Amino acid sequence: MLVLRGGRVIDPARGYDEVVDVVVEAGRVTRIGRDAGKGLGGEKVRVVEAKGHWVVPGFIDLHAHFREPGFEYKEDIASGLRAAAAGGFTGVCVMPNTKPVNDTRAITEMMMARGRAANGPRLYPFAAATVGSNGEQLTEMADLRDAGAIGVSDDGKCVMNSAVMRAALEYARTFDMLFSQHCEDHDLTAGAQMHEGTISTRLGLQGWPRAAEDVIVARDLILAELTGARYHVAHVSSLGAVRLLREAKSRGMQVSAEVTPHHLMLTHEALLGFDTACKVNPPLREPEDIAALREALRDGTIDCIATDHAPHSSLEKDCEFAAASPGMIGLEPAVPVLLDLVRDGSLSVMRLVETLSSAPAKVGRLPGGTLKEGAVADIAVIDPERRWTISAAQLSSRSSNTPFLNRDVQGKAVLTIVGGNVVYES
Repeated sequence: MLVLRGGRVIDPARGYDEVVDVVVEAGRVTRIGRDAGKGLGGEKVRVVEAKGHWVVPGFIDLHAHFREPGFEYKEDIASGLRAAAAGGFTGVCVMPNTKPVNDTRAITEMMMARGRAANGPRLYPFAAATVGSNGEQLTEMADLRDAGAIGVSDDGKCVMNSAVMRAALEYARTFDMLFSQHCEDHDLTAGAQMHEGTISTRLGLQGWPRAAEDVIVARDLILAELTGARYHVAHVSSLGAVRLLREAKSRGMQVSAEVTPHHLMLTHEALLGFDTACKVNPPLREPEDIAALREALRDGTIDCIATDHAPHSSLEKDCEFAAASPGMIGLEPAVPVLLDLVRDGSLSVMRLVETLSSAPAKVGRLPGGTLKEGAVADIAVIDPERRWTISAAQLSSRSSNTPFLNRDVQGKAVLTIVGGNVVYES
């Protein structure tokens, strides 16, 4: 038995925000209330004093890269799940752009087995939508689903052929799998290094126009409406994509979208020093995009926050800008970075927790996302005042490619519980 005593319990799924006790037994939340933990003790009971901390549903990341198989020197499943636990995440959806690509039952089953062996957060693989993520031949989605895949995506690549995309959506719908799209018209971004704008001009770098994202979102929304598939826009970054999503949702379309912490917090000006840690795909954009993304997150046009955790070693980042791989780690910096949105009034505490827990659980149809009595005990305890430094030595990830490295921050997960078991404690 585990008792979390006197914490601020925030459960957006129920609109619940109270200072109470939480009792966990046999992997489930069994009691919540002001005196729920009163009188409980003994050798078989662990009591955690949570006063001044937030007790929230464990976070769920719909978009991360763990690099196994093929690129384990950057991150493997075990180290990725350790990083997730340290960030307060109890579930992580991993993308299929591994080597080989996760496009077969055998690879999905291997990933699931490695995830179980890690005894940490839950691993939910996305399998490739097309063989080799080459955008031509559909994968065997029924096999992949049965092996444990919760959805399909060619993340890192966009399904460019509209006929293939339509067929992929129809096939995904048949097997009730979520389709997550990397929205990028590759013909419009050939050779691009960053967002197309004044900063790319100053730096002499070829730009990635917003239109490259917008035209794919527009096409896919039309196809999603035609097919009735569960369609999800990965890492939204442009104000145009926000407008398209808002219009689609206003008509009752069952589509969803995610945004990353870095697209909420950083603009293309972060690249003025050719900082490869800020090279991401889609690229960091402009202040008006950030404003649109934050508003869309507040009003529900964007459903949730996903980290797009993309670890790289120094081999891929300590090089000239054009040769650098895009991406930054996100699981461990997420809490302190996103708490700045609460502190500046951009987002309420309730909505922030919702975008990290109940909302992704709903989009992915995953367990967790609530602390109601009887729910699975996937829980994060957050100290919003904890000060720490994001340093390579502090990180559980094998990589440390983040522009927030060596920054003093405030806010940290101090306890992460999966199925009633403590998998991280600080």
